[in-house]
Amino acid sequence: MNTGKTKRNLDMLHGSIWNKLPLFAFPVAATAILEQLFNASDIAVVGNFTGTGKTVAVAAVGANSAIIALIVNLFVGIALGANVVIANAIGRDDREAVKKAVHTSIVVAFLGGILVTAVGELAAAPLLDSFHVPDAVFASALLYLRIYLLGMPVILLYNFEAAIFRSVGDTHVPLIALATSGVLNVVLNLFFVAVLHMTVNGVAIATVISNTVSSVLLLRCLRVSRQYIHVEWQSLRIDREAFGQIMKIGLPAGIQSAVFAVSNIVIQSAINSLGTIVMAASSAAYNIEIFAYDVLNSFSQACTTFVGQNFGAGKIQRCRRTLILCLIEDLIASAAAIALVLFAGKFLLAVFNNDPQVISIGYTRLLMVFSAYTFSMLYEVMSGYLRGFGISLVPAILTTIGVCGIRIGWIYFVFPQSRTFQTIMAAYPASLSATALLILFALLWYHPSRRFAKSQRSGGVACE
Repeated sequence: MNTGKTKRNLDMLHGSIWNKLPLFAFPVAATAILEQLFNASDIAVVGNFTGTGKTVAVAAVGANSAIIALIVNLFVGIALGANVVIANAIGRDDREAVKKAVHTSIVVAFLGGILVTAVGELAAAPLLDSFHVPDAVFASALLYLRIYLLGMPVILLYNFEAAIFRSVGDTHVPLIALATSGVLNVVLNLFFVAVLHMTVNGVAIATVISNTVSSVLLLRCLRVSRQYIHVEWQSLRIDREAFGQIMKIGLPAGIQSAVFAVSNIVIQSAINSLGTIVMAASSAAYNIEIFAYDVLNSFSQACTTFVGQNFGAGKIQRCRRTLILCLIEDLIASAAAIALVLFAGKFLLAVFNNDPQVISIGYTRLLMVFSAYTFSMLYEVMSGYLRGFGISLVPAILTTIGVCGIRIGWIYFVFPQSRTFQTIMAAYPASLSATALLILFALLWYHPSRRFAKSQRSGGVACE
């Protein structure tokens, strides 16, 4: 079977799996870390080059983290739907289905970005106001958000393009594109803020320009590619069937990712009520802890893609093996990432803001959030496994209950009894442990590998 592979692409359908999972996952993690560095460099630059207003500037950028994560996570989830549809079609060696899904994904990403920009600009001020952003921070936070929203079409386009490359096992091209634009982002941040003496508007403009570069680079690579995923201008349209398949898997996956951001918005609102110092500390810690999460989550994406291709090819035993290996390798990689972050945690916090109070509070967040990462790893990989089989709605519903429900309840009922930062942070282990348990029950209930293996033996095809 001709699968259109290049030297960069991983053969997910043949040979050993254990050594290929890290080859897929680590570039994905590195790419996600570089994406996070866009925001982290924003905070670091305004925290060190805006003089006496540095704490307000850091808090202003940090106040937008949950909002931006909500929007981006929703569309990254939908992009994951494109990844699964394309990977499954590759496993079936259905070139026409791949072509339709690729071109549909490009159009959906760009049009979706335009829609998000239009709606976001109208809702920006009321949204920030509802988060109880302090008056001293509000104007700067609103300015940063408005500029950032202008870049949504290219931000979403990059994420869909990256999902397309990953569906064929190529995780290096998205990494190279983002590394190039990441260096540009840091240079522009320093130029706008340190040289031109801009504040949060400078780092926001730098982020938009950098994301434009990364999305254009990937689009050019898709245009010159001679693989399954080659893009032709005349074929850019939304195919109804491909769109339906992508949304069936991707929309629940997007909701599943977005509910984290929804719950974090509620948590951010509670954090904001504790003052500017706590806001700055939490923002700095979040931009460090996310590095370890990116390593953790990369194995979930590997699980989804490997299972998607092997399910399409009818290789159910390889799907089972992928789940087990992802759990083992993710545990090892995540433990190493957490240890490294904690070892360098106080130094890294000082890079963002060297205020002793900020460092102390920020390190407290790192310790409490990392205490829940084992549950997060179990939940992410099991959800990725189910998505590879096209089972996406159930994990989304359970995540809404386990993450969003518990965290919102925690903030409204537990936090008022003890209004401390530690009380807020305790919502993370409580919600993630419950969610991991719910997803485990779903996995045992569906048992997709046994279910689809049985349908193969009977000559039928089972779908959610």
